[in-house]
Amino acid sequence: MTTEAIPAATVILLRDRADGVETLLLRRNSKLGFGGGMWVFPGGRVDDDDHHADEEVAARNAAVREAQEEAGLAVDADSLVPFAHWTPPTSAPTKRFSTWFFLAEAPATAVEIDGGEIVDHIWIRPGAALGLHAAGEVEMMPPTFQSLTTIGEHDTVAEILEAARRRGVPRFVTRIAMTDDGAVSLWEGDAGYESADVLAEGPRHRLVMGRLPWRYERD
Repeated sequence: MTTEAIPAATVILLRDRADGVETLLLRRNSKLGFGGGMWVFPGGRVDDDDHHADEEVAARNAAVREAQEEAGLAVDADSLVPFAHWTPPTSAPTKRFSTWFFLAEAPATAVEIDGGEIVDHIWIRPGAALGLHAAGEVEMMPPTFQSLTTIGEHDTVAEILEAARRRGVPRFVTRIAMTDDGAVSLWEGDAGYESADVLAEGPRHRLVMGRLPWRYERD
């Protein structure tokens, strides 16, 4: 039986530094049922007070609220740039969240976490975060990994925001294939997407997750 995906939103907060762009990652309490111990961007489900007839507006409301609740940062809803939309596989063993990802330049104020749901935070360059993941020092979910890979292709916040505006909003509707080495996430555009056949010849759009380091492949 497939569980209905819960509407949710995430905001990737960015800031320029002398050595490049940094993004904010939060560590979720390891005791939480969903994503426990994972390093994530601020975000969560769309609450009743966030709801709006327009799905994207509701998600913007949720992203702004979550940035305030989880990181103590005030973000203007109008400043959010849509970045991606993620739908997990129907076979997901835990709660499924249909999630809008937004980008925003971070306000110049200190991060404040509650020490409950969120137990730690770090400002970090995307490449450095991926390096820690490859070394097995941090855990993250596939959308976080793919997002860090994409924003790490640019050198400034302005470049990241402009690239997102130009490309529109990709929709990642995930299908999982299993191999002898472990799981592979497949997305539209991959030759094996419809059949869940990782050996299908053709273009690639996938995340190979069987062992570290993970590999994001896109032709």
